[in-house]
Amino acid sequence: MTTALSRIDAGEFRERIRRRELEIRDAGTEATVREIVVDVQRRGDAAVREWTLRLDGVDVEVTMVDAATKESAWNGLDPAIRNALIAAAQRLHEFHELQVDTENRGAGTTFLRPEPLRRAGCYVPGGRAAYPSTLLMSVIPAQVAGVDSIAVCTPPSPSGAVHPLVAAAAHLLHIDELRVIGGAQAIAALAYGTETIQRVDKVVGPGNAFVTLAKREVFGAVGIDQLAGPSEIVVIASADADAALVAADLISQLEHDPLAWAVCITDDGVFADEVAEQFSQAANAAARSEIISAAAGAHAAAVVCGSFDEALELAALFAPEHLSLQGTRAESFRDAVRNAGAVFVGARSPVSIGDYIAGPSHTLPTQGAARYRGPLSVMDFIRWPSFVQLTDTEFDAIAPVAVTLADAEGLAGHSAAIRARMGAVTRRA
Repeated sequence: MTTALSRIDAGEFRERIRRRELEIRDAGTEATVREIVVDVQRRGDAAVREWTLRLDGVDVEVTMVDAATKESAWNGLDPAIRNALIAAAQRLHEFHELQVDTENRGAGTTFLRPEPLRRAGCYVPGGRAAYPSTLLMSVIPAQVAGVDSIAVCTPPSPSGAVHPLVAAAAHLLHIDELRVIGGAQAIAALAYGTETIQRVDKVVGPGNAFVTLAKREVFGAVGIDQLAGPSEIVVIASADADAALVAADLISQLEHDPLAWAVCITDDGVFADEVAEQFSQAANAAARSEIISAAAGAHAAAVVCGSFDEALELAALFAPEHLSLQGTRAESFRDAVRNAGAVFVGARSPVSIGDYIAGPSHTLPTQGAARYRGPLSVMDFIRWPSFVQLTDTEFDAIAPVAVTLADAEGLAGHSAAIRARMGAVTRRA
C-alpha cells in the first residue's frame, strides 16, 4: 500500500472546502443518538447502564471511580510519565491563570460581573485508547476559572474499568468525580442528570460522532463548548521550509482519524513535490499507516497557489483547527492570519506539542468553527450576568427615552412600569 499526497491547485481546494460544508450527516447515527438521549433523560441510571452494555459490550454497575483506584493508577505510573503529566499540568495552569478576569465591566451602576459556572462536565475520549492529555486540557481551564464541581466522564475499557492513565491524571488534578461512561449516554447523563449524577451547567470536550451529535441534541438544556469534528491541519510553507518536517506535521494529525484533514499550501511547485515525496516515505513507514492512508486518500493535499496572499485567503476560507506557518516568508505572516483555532509559527513549534504542553488547550474548533471561536479556555467556564442599580439622576435622565421606545413598540405595560417611577423619589433601603 502506497500513501500519497495529491497535488491540486487553488481552485480544486476551494471546491473541496465547498464539499466539506455540504457533507451530509449520517441520519441513522442521528436517530440512534436521539433515542439514547431521550432514554437517559427519562430513565436515568438504568438507561445509562443498558446503553453501555449494548454499545460498549460491558456491564458497568457502578460508574464512579473510587479514590483508591485513582491513587493506585498514579502510584503505578512509570516515573517518566508521572513527571511528564506534572510538567504539563503546571505549564497549563500557568498559561490559563493569565486568563482569569475578576473585574466588573461597565459603569458604576450598570455592569457585567464575572462568575464561574457552578458545575461542569468534561468528556475525555477513550475506551481502547487513553487520552490523559485531554483530561488536563479540559479540566484545568475549569479549575482555574473557579468551577466548584467538575464531573469527568470517559468510556470504559474492554474490561469495564477506567484506563489507568486517565485515572492517574484525575488523581493528579484531585478530581473527585470520575465516571466510567462513554458516548451519547455520558453526554445525556451530564446534561439532564440521573439518580446518581447531578446535572451540569456546561459540557465540554471532544469525542466521536455519537458524542458530538449528543452535544448538539442537549444544547439548550445545557451549555456546550463546541461540536468537535475530525482533526485538521493546514500548513502554509515557503520554499525554504523543511519539507520533511512539514510532512511529519501533516501525518501527525492524519493518524487521529480516517476523516482527518491535512493540507500544505505553498506558492512553490517544486517544494510541493518535495513535501509529497517526504510524506509518502514517512506515511508508509508510520505505525498507524492504515488510518493515515485512509485519511490521506480523502482529505490530504499539497495545494500550489499563486501568491502568499492567496495562501492566506485559502487558509482563512478553510478556517482550520491547526494552522502552521513554516519557512521565513510564511512565518512573516503570523499577524495576518485569520480564522484558525491555533496558530503554530516556525519549525520549533510543531502542532503536536500543542496537543500536550505548549499552554493553550488542545480542544479546538473544527469544520470551519474557527471563524467564530478559539480553543477551550477559562472564559468558557465564566458567565457574565448584568447588574443595574440606577441612581435617581440616572433614572430621570434615561426614563423618557425608555418610555418613548416602549410606546413605539406597543408595550404599554413596559411604559407604565417606568412612568410609575417618573417624578417620584424612589425609596432606597
